[in-house]
Amino acid sequence: MVHFQHVIDSLPIVGFFVAFSIASLIAIEVGYRLGRWSQTRASDEKEGPTSMIVGSLLALLAFLLAITMGMASDRFDTRRQLVLAEANAIGTLYLRAGYLQEPASGEIRELLRAYVPLRIVTNDLADLRMKIARSGAIQMQLWSIAEDLARAAPDSDVLALFIESLNEMIDLHETRITAGLYARVPETILILLLLGSLLTLAMVGYSAGLSVRRSALTTVVLILVLGAVITLVVDLDRPRDGFLDVNQQPLIDLLEQIGRDERH
Repeated sequence: MVHFQHVIDSLPIVGFFVAFSIASLIAIEVGYRLGRWSQTRASDEKEGPTSMIVGSLLALLAFLLAITMGMASDRFDTRRQLVLAEANAIGTLYLRAGYLQEPASGEIRELLRAYVPLRIVTNDLADLRMKIARSGAIQMQLWSIAEDLARAAPDSDVLALFIESLNEMIDLHETRITAGLYARVPETILILLLLGSLLTLAMVGYSAGLSVRRSALTTVVLILVLGAVITLVVDLDRPRDGFLDVNQQPLIDLLEQIGRDERH
């Protein structure tokens, strides 16, 4: 079964905006023609509560947009904060590795230098999955070294601090995967938002058809603004391949820092 969210993710952001705009134009035009048809069959149709219903639908749509925008922005902010948290955790682990005896200290720091570039996210899904697999392999190597050190010095307070930092780094790895790949705005809400938007625009066209009055400029502006806001929601919710990317600078700075340390 193909998920609706996968269909949306397969479209580039600009493509989604164009597709939504075209669908919106069709919805308004269909609604307008239905309104004209109803008006010619029963001229008293325009005396009904159509305008009030359209106003209520627009208010409900604005409310749904606000909720969805809040959910998407919260998830985007979480992904951004996790990048900084992981950079801090790796940096702390790198520093605490200096307390350990050689050759373990040098091996751990070398593994961390190879680990940091793997944590810098790209838009290529295949590359991302490869980095996740290699990150897991390096984590197993680090944990194996920690186990050997713990057997040799089980009562070492310094080693306990190191293992605590290593455990935090591994936990943040899993948290970033969950936040980046799986913690999305629920599919049902996205479907409701898109269908609700199209039905509301159809009712706007229907109301214009009943009154036999419509403004091309107003219609275009409404579609462009609504399309831009919904596209922003989709972009915030999309962890890759969008205009709004999570800044990876904390990890890039960390990579430069530990790279300078290696040269020294």
